[in-house]
Amino acid sequence: MASETDHVESVRALRQLRRMRTFYAGGAVLWATSAASAGWDDPGGRPMWVSVAILAVFAVLLGMTVLWLRRRQADRAEEPAHHAAPRRTAWRRHASA
Repeated sequence: MASETDHVESVRALRQLRRMRTFYAGGAVLWATSAASAGWDDPGGRPMWVSVAILAVFAVLLGMTVLWLRRRQADRAEEPAHHAAPRRTAWRRHASA
């Protein structure tokens, strides 16, 4: 059974991966727009190819992040869900005589 710190670190890692996925998706959109604009102005020019290269980097990073997220979520699906704090055992009260 995993300790509480392992669970907290796992939740933090998933949260960070989701943030990075959003960042990489934004970067990919930005550089796709830049590559399209540079390609429109000067097809085959150096600025277009630089934008395409940076777009490729962001696309690879986005793909790796999505892959890691799917693997982490698949691993977590096998674990039992703990939605609430563990219950305390109730004290047994004996009837007074």
